[in-house]
Amino acid sequence: MSTPVSLRRPSPLQYLAYCYGRTLPPSMNDWVRNDLAGPGAGRRTVVRVTIPVIVLLAPLLLFPTTPLVLASMTLPIVIPFVYFAIALNKIYRAARLKRHGLDPEAVDELARRRDERMHREYAARFGR
Repeated sequence: MSTPVSLRRPSPLQYLAYCYGRTLPPSMNDWVRNDLAGPGAGRRTVVRVTIPVIVLLAPLLLFPTTPLVLASMTLPIVIPFVYFAIALNKIYRAARLKRHGLDPEAVDELARRRDERMHREYAARFGR
């Protein structure tokens, strides 16, 4: 059920700005909707949120020390960061959709389509 991606894509500079909070022009709303609510949107969001913390912590890996000390310097920051990126994924994506003037409910669209049959069967069997 994937949609053909013949959508107008942002330039590399626009894409970088978009990844970290800027809104794209309304002419790219179809691309934004597919990016934030289409297949793989959750994974893309977690990667985008995690990249800056990894870039900021990478210099710590240059210290000449044991792997245990390196892990104790970086993992207490990286693990919660990734955890919250995963836990708040839908909230981040819904907020970004809303910022672009799109329906925030689109975040759950794939799950709704996937579970639609199950919900109809439940309603037919037990009522609303």
